[in-house]
Amino acid sequence: MAYEIIVKKRFTNKVVHLLKYLEKEWGKSTADNFIQTVERRIDTLSYHPYIGIQSGMKNVRSILISKQNRLYYRVKGAQIEILTLLDTRMDPKKNRYKKK
Repeated sequence: MAYEIIVKKRFTNKVVHLLKYLEKEWGKSTADNFIQTVERRIDTLSYHPYIGIQSGMKNVRSILISKQNRLYYRVKGAQIEILTLLDTRMDPKKNRYKKK
């Protein structure tokens, strides 16, 4: 059974911003490849919601999208809430989802 995916506005905004950057700096094909990777990871999550590692916040898990990006999500019943996308190179003190 596939879980229902709910995408939060914060995640959508971050992906749109990142896609604009990728297209500007690296080209349309790089941006297209990135969004395909995100879609595949989310599809995998819908069937295997507990594959991500537990983060520092209760019930929040994460999976690596690329070397530079990590997707944070929460499983609630038969739903998966996609919370945000964060740069793995950011200061760990600024990542509220990180284990302390």
